[in-house]
Order: sequence, then C-alpha cells, then structure tokens
Amino acid sequence: MTTGPPTTRPASTSAPESNRGISPVVGVLALVALTVCLAALVVVGVGAWSLESPSPTTAFDLSADGNSSSVEIEHVAGDAVDVEELEVMIAINGTELSTQPPVPFVGASGFDGAPEGPFNAKADPKWTTGERAGVSIAGTNTPTLSAGDTVSVTLAVDGERIAELETTAT
Repeated sequence: MTTGPPTTRPASTSAPESNRGISPVVGVLALVALTVCLAALVVVGVGAWSLESPSPTTAFDLSADGNSSSVEIEHVAGDAVDVEELEVMIAINGTELSTQPPVPFVGASGFDGAPEGPFNAKADPKWTTGERAGVSIAGTNTPTLSAGDTVSVTLAVDGERIAELETTAT
C-alpha cells in the first residue's frame, strides 16, 4: 500500500449537456403560434360581423277569396315592416301572376281598385302587428283566382325573403 496525498481525478473536458439554448426558441415558436391563432379569430369575427341591418322577424296569416279574387295578409306578430322596401310575389296554383302588386300603390295595372291597409300608397308605410293588407286581382291578370285554388305569397325586404305563405282560396 502506498501512502501519500490522495489522488484526484482529472476534470472532465466536456461540460454536461445543457437545454438552455433551446428554451428561447420554444418560447418564440409558442408566441408565434399564439399570435397566428388570435389573428385567425379576429379575421373570422370581423368576417361574421355585418353592417347590414337584419331583415325583420315577423309572422303573417294569409287568406284568399276566390269569389272576389282577393288576397289578404295579416301581420300577426313581430317587427314592423317598411312597405316601401317590401316586395310581394303572388302565385296561383304554382304560377306567378303576370302582373305583381307594386306595393305600395293606388290603382295598379292587374289589380282592381286601391289595395287595403299598408299596401295603399296613402297609408302609413310601416306595416305593424294587427294590420291587414290586401289586393283584389283583376280579371285581366293571369292566372285568375277561383275557389279551391292554391295561393302562395312570398314577402321579401331588400331581396331577402321574410315570409312564404300558402292557403287554399275559399
């Protein structure tokens, strides 16, 4: 056995592996991914946001009288409808009238007399709950309306359909 000062091992020439250089890269990548996700959410949100006013939410009842060739629509519930922005399309047995009512009007071709309620040009242009609007289809308008015919009415505001109604004429 030899005596003497204890021997020390030589220091390692390579330092232990370190992950400190990777941490900033991972952090930057996480921030970039988060920024991309937030930007996508903003784009989707802005794209869904519309500056146009929504069409009115309403409910109507339709009745038709084949003996008097008249069609009547009652505003049952919902938002008021601006008749000046309204488009009315009437069809009898699936065929649209050759002349559609240009609401509001007084004395239009294809219709007898003045229309009732808010369809009349001299009435308040806002069609509100409880009001009835009606037209009398002239015999010169085709097809003609008779008892038992199916009458369909489509109401649209600014080109967007707000109601599709159908009934059988009495």
